[in-house]
Amino acid sequence: MNTLRQAALDYVAMRRGLGFKLQRPAPVLLDFISFMERHRAAYITVPLALAWAKQPADAQPATWAQRLSFVRIFARHRSATDPRTQVPPPDLLPYRPKRARPYLYSCGEIRGLLRAALQLQNHELQPWTYYCLLGLLSVSGLRVGEAQNLRLRDLDLRTGVLTVRNAKFGKDRLVPLHPSTCRVLTRYVARRRRAFVNGAPSDYLFVSARGNRLDGKSLRRIFYRLSRQTGLRAPGQRNGPRLHDLRHRFASQTLLRWYRAGDDPARRLPTLSAYLGHAHWSDTYWYLSAMPELMREAMSRLERRWERHP
Repeated sequence: MNTLRQAALDYVAMRRGLGFKLQRPAPVLLDFISFMERHRAAYITVPLALAWAKQPADAQPATWAQRLSFVRIFARHRSATDPRTQVPPPDLLPYRPKRARPYLYSCGEIRGLLRAALQLQNHELQPWTYYCLLGLLSVSGLRVGEAQNLRLRDLDLRTGVLTVRNAKFGKDRLVPLHPSTCRVLTRYVARRRRAFVNGAPSDYLFVSARGNRLDGKSLRRIFYRLSRQTGLRAPGQRNGPRLHDLRHRFASQTLLRWYRAGDDPARRLPTLSAYLGHAHWSDTYWYLSAMPELMREAMSRLERRWERHP
């Protein structure tokens, strides 16, 4: 029988082979294994799992619940090969996370963010980097990480197709772009080339002042600054519109256009799911928030149906 540590490493490798990145669960789970080794425990028990999960003592209950959930999933897997394994019950440290309420940007608010981005002055390319990145997120529905990971070779401006590689669950997909988007990106690539005459250190599409891939923390810090400048956030406000909400807006606006064009949104929803990179169309429902315009269109269609079939 292999050791608990080897079982955890095999479990992580298996999950990653199935497409799960486990960026947070993997190191947290290995920390649990170290805790078990310090207690010289050869198999998982509920008391030990609970004692580890409730560290640190001043953490939020949501943190404790998440830590225990990582162990619970692994324990279910481990119990198939080690019957001594105790699986923490679901009602132990229960916590139901609240889904963040998406913010649906108006066209004017997005234009305000883009204008503010052009006022950045840290580097000659920085204003155009954030202008194009925010603009692309608003019209493509890309995940923030997908946009950060784009490389020059992923952008085919001749055909107007963007290739998203190794996205969620390790999948690739093709994202068609509007000609106006291609024109903006063409100008950005030219500016990028002029800014790094001797070649940028990396081939990422959106780069920092040093020519490297945009850092996620820096990206959000700049976004928060732009949000405050445009009135989307109050000074010092921690909560507010997120970059990810641009993806929500894209999905909702797409559905709204289908309603207004007389299309059948239910039949076209799988197309939107594929465009967004979802594994199943039901996942897309998370992005279709109840915006007033969308609800009015749905109600109007329902009323017309009632008139035809009283």
